[in-house]
Amino acid sequence: MRVLLAFDKFKDALTARAACDIAAAALREHHANWQLDLCPLADGGEGFGEILTAAAGGECREFSVTGPRGDPVRAPVGFVPLARIPATARTLLRLESRGTENENASLAVVEMAAASGLALLAPERRDPWQATSLGTGELLRHAAAQNVAAILLGIGGSATNDLGLGALAALGAEFSDAASAPLRPPMPATWPRIATMRPPRARTLPPIRIACDVTNPLLGPRGAAAIYGPQKGLRAADLKRMEHEMARLALMLCHACDRPDALMDVPGTGAAGGISFGLMAAADAQLLPGFDLVAAWLDLDARLAAADLVITGEGRFDDSSLSGKGPGAVVARALALGKRVHVFAGAVSLAAPPPRLAVSAITPPGVPLERALPLAAENLAVAVRAALP
Repeated sequence: MRVLLAFDKFKDALTARAACDIAAAALREHHANWQLDLCPLADGGEGFGEILTAAAGGECREFSVTGPRGDPVRAPVGFVPLARIPATARTLLRLESRGTENENASLAVVEMAAASGLALLAPERRDPWQATSLGTGELLRHAAAQNVAAILLGIGGSATNDLGLGALAALGAEFSDAASAPLRPPMPATWPRIATMRPPRARTLPPIRIACDVTNPLLGPRGAAAIYGPQKGLRAADLKRMEHEMARLALMLCHACDRPDALMDVPGTGAAGGISFGLMAAADAQLLPGFDLVAAWLDLDARLAAADLVITGEGRFDDSSLSGKGPGAVVARALALGKRVHVFAGAVSLAAPPPRLAVSAITPPGVPLERALPLAAENLAVAVRAALP
């Protein structure tokens, strides 16, 4: 029996790699002869850099950068030789020829969550007015200093809603008040004071590719603040004020970078508090379909085809998962190949599970989330043993 273990993270409880390891250990207790293929998934958030770098045999180096509330954090950047990235993934990266024809050329993999992530902040410190993407910009700067051919940025799990202006400040952008006094970092709490901005002067960055499956525009009812602001601590009463300041600063950035105002309407510019918008405007960044890139990078289709049983899961699996990315996409691809599929999730809510799909909620009935999170590893192991004795 060949089993593919392709878990995503259980938010605030288990990394994708930890979930794969726990399920594998539980299976080996009674199925020592099974062949287990561990394939942790990444959606651009926590684990994105480590998973992709390890899969391609690259190396991670840590840098000290500014966290989302100004505290210093250590965050990794992955460095992967382009020659080790599967050909399909290289095609999806859409890299210009500059530097990529060198057989020793490398790609830097940067994870926004490691420097500016929501998980870095305790719930009481989550406040998008006070959060900055400065540290993500510092990681981009460190990566560029290594003479890489390109940078791949994963932007899931952010704590910020600052249009990426903090990141741009780290890359050399300047923001000043009416008296020409500098404002750094330009977090939303200081936006009303910004009177002028100057984009990064030197265009020395390598090509930036942003892995992003979010299709939200920057502003409006489906925009960054309206959809993602509440989980980052934005109060409903502050939404209108945040939107107003975002619109003003976004227009200012478009004009400073000689970009059309319509850039704000491009699908995906509302991802991660608008950092994709900021980097598209000031650094010519391009958006890529995140899960498609990850699937190609991990050679997921070939691994699905070789498996007799596919096991996947995440913190919550519901009807929206089946039309989304990550484990839902794994389920869809595996079922299309006629594979047996089993989902393990902290919570399950499916109106009508597809045929041949087995689903297990690992959290015992009646256990509240705050008690279930620290027990996720034990609960996952118990559920796997029970479902696959």
